[in-house]
Amino acid sequence: MEGSARDPTRTRTTRNVKWKQLTPGISGISLYVPPYRVRLDAWCEWNGQPWDKIRDVVGRSFRMRGPGQSIYTLAANAVWRLIRDYDIDPAGIGLLALGTESSSDNSAGAVIIKGMVNEALRANGMPELARDCEVPEFKHACLGGVYGIKAAVRYLAADGAGRRAIVVCADIAEYARGGTGEPTQGAGAVALLLEGEARLLEVDLAGAGSDSAYRVADFRKPFARFRDQPPREDGRVQDLPVFNGRYSTSCYIDATHHAVTAMLRKRPGRSLDYFREVDAVFMHRPYHQMPVTGWVMAWLFALADDEESGQGELRAHCADAGIDAELLIAELRDPAPVLGGASDPAGFLGDAFPLSRRLRKHLRTTAIWGTLVDDKLGLGSEAMRDLGNLYTAALPAWLASGLREARADGLELAGQEWLALGYGSGDAAEALPMRVVPGWQAAAARINFESALAAPVDLTEAQYIAVHDGHRSDLVAVLSGDEFVVDRLGTSTGPDFHDEGIEYYRYVEPDPRAGSRR
Repeated sequence: MEGSARDPTRTRTTRNVKWKQLTPGISGISLYVPPYRVRLDAWCEWNGQPWDKIRDVVGRSFRMRGPGQSIYTLAANAVWRLIRDYDIDPAGIGLLALGTESSSDNSAGAVIIKGMVNEALRANGMPELARDCEVPEFKHACLGGVYGIKAAVRYLAADGAGRRAIVVCADIAEYARGGTGEPTQGAGAVALLLEGEARLLEVDLAGAGSDSAYRVADFRKPFARFRDQPPREDGRVQDLPVFNGRYSTSCYIDATHHAVTAMLRKRPGRSLDYFREVDAVFMHRPYHQMPVTGWVMAWLFALADDEESGQGELRAHCADAGIDAELLIAELRDPAPVLGGASDPAGFLGDAFPLSRRLRKHLRTTAIWGTLVDDKLGLGSEAMRDLGNLYTAALPAWLASGLREARADGLELAGQEWLALGYGSGDAAEALPMRVVPGWQAAAARINFESALAAPVDLTEAQYIAVHDGHRSDLVAVLSGDEFVVDRLGTSTGPDFHDEGIEYYRYVEPDPRAGSRR
């Protein structure tokens, strides 16, 4: 990889395996989303909301966890599909990592998924996942999956050399009915295969950029929310977040900007040139327009920091939009635009970038929007409108969508430089440079994006309310087989045996009369 000081021909021996020191990265991607779908045009009718606005800003639909499903079954289903889709030898997996903010067990994590997958492997006469496989869980809001990817790359470059890793990003995004976040719900999981010699995307950790800053009132899930929750008929606890609208958007903008800036400091040349040179950008997307906002803002920050020519270009845009350029530059160069610390979080909950928001609205009418947004963020974006908010799984799902679309359209991506820009509320961000490897088409052909979204079950308004609020309804569980379900919930409280609240899982073998949703 360009800029790397490593000799790709240098070899060493680890675990009796002789290997070449290459660039680790992503070699396979598989998805699992529940079949239960809420169409946002129908949701708009139920709630008297403007469909045109929701479609343009949010998307077209989202999925919901249904009967017999949990965060762990979603994750295990994605991992099981990855193993089958890519003919993976389970015994060679040395790291199985879970990235999520929806875990419901504060003790175990990825080992739960390992247990389920091993059951399916035994049922299909395959070897189990290695006993010495590490099983960590990564949590930082929607950034947990990216942290898992970074950990997997480090593992493959160090003590895991010669082995493989799987990172599964899985989440259930739920928001209160009637609240502003309701149309941005979703559920699903994306599993990624990582190898020492990537077959899809090399990950350049040495060139990555990081950012973190504590925002006490951004987006949180304190345990206190569960204290007074009434019992639900489905036995679940609802994980509704605490968040603050425009302030949370400002935090997203601020964190992604600083992560990109940290990445660009490691690159030679002018930072501003990167926005023209990068081939494709994939970002965390809680809804359709959020990545657009974040990416355009990153460019505006770069313009404001470039005194040689960037500020002049920014002043010209401001003149066209009728905005005071000096005030805008001051807004963009404010060293602490987003506060909200522990001392007085309520004092900083507005929009930190109001003039920038006005300029973005103007830029939408110019040719710049096409080259900056459509050309950079367009690959795979349209299909993502049907996935909803997947939290940790949103960014890897978009990577999968982009690779799938490029292969279907016959695009040649080899050598392209991509940016994967992750974000986690509260907040932190990671800018990961990636490069598409030669021969990527073979691994991309196995991405199950279309089949994962096939045969949706559209919920009626009554079914949606029942599933959301935990009531019984006429919704029947859809089991096509070759997947995992929650079989029962433990209720024993001792004294000789205690399993209260523990989920027991079951592998449903394929029905030979029905097609699989792989």
